[in-house]
Amino acid sequence: MRQERLRRLVREVKVDLDDLIVPIFVDERISKPVEIPSMPGYYRVPVEGVVKEVENCLELGLKSFILFGIPSYKDEIGSSAFDRNGVIQKALRRIRSEFSDVVLITDVCLCEYTTHGHCGIVKDGKILNDETLPILGEIAVSHAECGADIVAPSGMMDGMVKAIRTALDDEGYTDVAIMSYSAKYASNFYGPFRDAAESGYKFGDRKSYQMDFHNGDEALREVELDLKEGADIVMVKPALAYLDVVRRVKDRFGVPTCAYNVSGEYAMVKASTTFLDERAIVYEILTCIKRAGADLIVTYHAKDFARWFG
Repeated sequence: MRQERLRRLVREVKVDLDDLIVPIFVDERISKPVEIPSMPGYYRVPVEGVVKEVENCLELGLKSFILFGIPSYKDEIGSSAFDRNGVIQKALRRIRSEFSDVVLITDVCLCEYTTHGHCGIVKDGKILNDETLPILGEIAVSHAECGADIVAPSGMMDGMVKAIRTALDDEGYTDVAIMSYSAKYASNFYGPFRDAAESGYKFGDRKSYQMDFHNGDEALREVELDLKEGADIVMVKPALAYLDVVRRVKDRFGVPTCAYNVSGEYAMVKASTTFLDERAIVYEILTCIKRAGADLIVTYHAKDFARWFG
């Protein structure tokens, strides 16, 4: 089995383009793509350019997308997140009017839309979990109305999956799936994303509601709760430093499992290209994430991977 053609024949894991989800940052305030400095080669796109971005990805064989919005206004409760004419709502309608067979996933959270940058309603410096849940439900419904196939709550609010499932079902969107950020760690790998989405927080941190990266058993409890509340897909975020968690989740529950290959992981690869072969490293990283048990991978490397190996 030392011959390459035989090794290819018996490989246990292969990354397919259908495994990959492309993140798209849609910025309501710009008229042309703007590169994200901390994520070389990645861009925010205007609402008017989102159809072209999807079209370019389809030509590469990529068919699944997760949308993040940068709104034109923010307030204390993130009302632009559930505005029927908000940035994600407009982007969804444009994409869906042109493409019926793509998979559209939306981030359901408040951090990009609030003046304080936290994932929930804030009062006296404290994040209010229960008061946030109806807003998340309203956001999810507004996305479903505009053509989302999957909504992805990312704020790690307790009870968010149940609140969103109930809101969707009450409005007749029983076929809209939920991909929950079930095991989202309070990680140091998110910095470039916060630059891209302008979602940095004005005070404190997110450790009171995101998971402690010292813990693994806790991730299994979080996933179990989300599945009981109606999650269809569960996510582990980040990916590379948490492959053990991906494997434990897959082995324990056997449900569709997504891993988020996050912005900091992407930026590290881009920074290492003076010393390492980027193409080979990206192939190895995505293969290892899938080998760990991920069925789906959200990754900023998706377009490069498709160009190189599609």
